[in-house]
Amino acid sequence: MRLENKVALVTGAAKGLGESIVRRFVEEGAEVIAVDMTPLSYELENVTGHILDVTNRDAVCDFIKDIETVDILVNNAGITRDALVQKMTDDMWDQVIDVNLNGVYNLVKHIGPMMMKQGQGSIISIASVVGEFGNVGQSNYAATKSALYGLSKTWAKEFSRKGANIRVNTISPGYIMTDILKTIPQELLDKFAKMTMLGRLGEPEEIANAALFLGSDESSYITGHNLSANGGMRL
Repeated sequence: MRLENKVALVTGAAKGLGESIVRRFVEEGAEVIAVDMTPLSYELENVTGHILDVTNRDAVCDFIKDIETVDILVNNAGITRDALVQKMTDDMWDQVIDVNLNGVYNLVKHIGPMMMKQGQGSIISIASVVGEFGNVGQSNYAATKSALYGLSKTWAKEFSRKGANIRVNTISPGYIMTDILKTIPQELLDKFAKMTMLGRLGEPEEIANAALFLGSDESSYITGHNLSANGGMRL
């Protein structure tokens, strides 16, 4: 029960990595506020689901006003709109920036100061191997995920200035077997697996375990750090 008596807020929680993180946190005793643009596809004890557009600053502000405490924030909400840069539309660029980057800012702007008043907290943002190494056709996505590293290092400094025990970190998953990957032909999945030192793709539960570690007191001396969870990917 590593998260007993802790309240966690997880975005992008309806399915995929978000759902896995919610389930893992609940197993370890947390009360979870799970938010997404769509209703949750599951029901769990100690989980309350909420519809929230993280890009809507007024809606986020109103939502946070009704929350008394957040011990762990997991910024997981994200989208892709892939295209080579010469074919990428302004809307494709703006949509990804708005969800993946502005959405994180909108939440942390309110929850970071809340944690400072509490004197403690852990903020975890889900980045990507694409943010570390780049990827053809994903300049918008890569830009947002790379930006999370700089934001997290900055916030790790800002929120601890007055002695608050607030840690801010990122996790950079590699290719993880979520529903999106399950639509990809097997030969491509095999190719992706060969790009890793471990010779396989990751499972959502493995990223959830990384989030559990960074959210728990076991990582009490880790902040401003990026945890690469990609099976030793070689790009």
